[in-house]
Amino acid sequence: MLATAAALPPTDHVPRPYDGPSRDEVLALRRQYANPALFTIYKEPIMIVEGHMQYLYDDGGHRYLDLFGGIVTVSCGHAHPKITAAMQQQLATLAHTTTIYLHPNMPRFAEALAARMPDGLDVTYFVNSGSEANDLAIAMARLYTGHSDVIALRNAYHGGSPTAMGLTSHHTWKYPTQVGGGIHHAINPDPYRSPFGGTDEEIAAKSADDIRSLIRFSTPGKIAAFIAEPMQGVGGVTHGRGDYLQRAYAVAREHGGLCIADEVQTGFGRTGDHYWGFEGFGVMPDIVTMAKGIGNGAPLAAVTTRREIAETLAQRIHFNTYGGNPVSMAAGLAVLEAIDEDGLQENCRIVGGHFKAGLERLKERHALVGDVRGKGLMLGIELVRDRTTKEPAKEETAAVMEAMREQSVLVGKGGLDGNVLRIKPPMCLTKADVDYALDAFDHAFGSAA
Repeated sequence: MLATAAALPPTDHVPRPYDGPSRDEVLALRRQYANPALFTIYKEPIMIVEGHMQYLYDDGGHRYLDLFGGIVTVSCGHAHPKITAAMQQQLATLAHTTTIYLHPNMPRFAEALAARMPDGLDVTYFVNSGSEANDLAIAMARLYTGHSDVIALRNAYHGGSPTAMGLTSHHTWKYPTQVGGGIHHAINPDPYRSPFGGTDEEIAAKSADDIRSLIRFSTPGKIAAFIAEPMQGVGGVTHGRGDYLQRAYAVAREHGGLCIADEVQTGFGRTGDHYWGFEGFGVMPDIVTMAKGIGNGAPLAAVTTRREIAETLAQRIHFNTYGGNPVSMAAGLAVLEAIDEDGLQENCRIVGGHFKAGLERLKERHALVGDVRGKGLMLGIELVRDRTTKEPAKEETAAVMEAMREQSVLVGKGGLDGNVLRIKPPMCLTKADVDYALDAFDHAFGSAA
């Protein structure tokens, strides 16, 4: 194990003794009976059996600092007491009926979401995953506009269902099957790897102009929608600078399209300055999709839009068996309350700012770090072998992750080349946690280089 100058911050939580199947037994069962597409991210897979707020525990009781939050899904903390109690109480009363009957949780949660959205975005349809949410958003946009073509961004990830896989722009996540017809991908506006030169603002303008060009050459001249993550998640926390989204939305609307903000990873206060990622870029979408942090681990997603757009679904029967499930709705309501009561958005701003500043200092010390980016507690560290050529440091990224794991810190990775460390922890992370993580990164960067 690497020597470090610090120890994980103390905690009062004592994990329960684990007496289930051994790690090796679980691994053998998984290899025999689970689909081989499932993967683990460490050379020696970790078996996680318990969680408490920002910490995870393996089958031996070892504690880890979780900087990935179940892939940006655990927003308020593992086993958050308020959310756990709300789900347990609802489960003991009624687990499921579907929306063909009335139940108070679903409209109450829809009302609570509307209260946190800009005026006009006040009608919600609940589903189970981000892929479903983005599928539904595209369907509504096509129905409302009467157009079919959709513009997404290169390097985007919007899910793995047929339409969502078409929106996704990573060959590593796309199967060689016919998916997502009528979808076109515009140049990614991220200035770090943009093919355009100039200032950040010039890159933003040129990237928006690429949308106009794409519409002229690849569509009938009208589109159904432009969809973008305010900050790309799987893509490695990339985003346009300046007024890119404002320009992009204007081009889309000029050509008859609706604007869809994919808030699956950026929503619910994670970026710190705002509750929704799109607010940080000064735009007003027509449709907002959300998932992951909305349920703190419960399978829950949603599409919020204007009433006249939502009404397009009423022309046929549309139904989602588990959308609006009482237990998931109870979880979602408790998540909104916990974010407010625990001050998690402000915590993201303060602790995230502390984290990013520390990473910027590490960039000065380690040539391996090519770029540090993001907002709040949605941060990315792109590792390169050479800062001039920006050659992706793929193997080094894997080595950093293993070194961090040895120091009891779990991080994610992303980017098309898998060379971006993704930091998206439970939003209850503390400055003491950050200081430990920064020390661990310092050691890990040095050993990997």
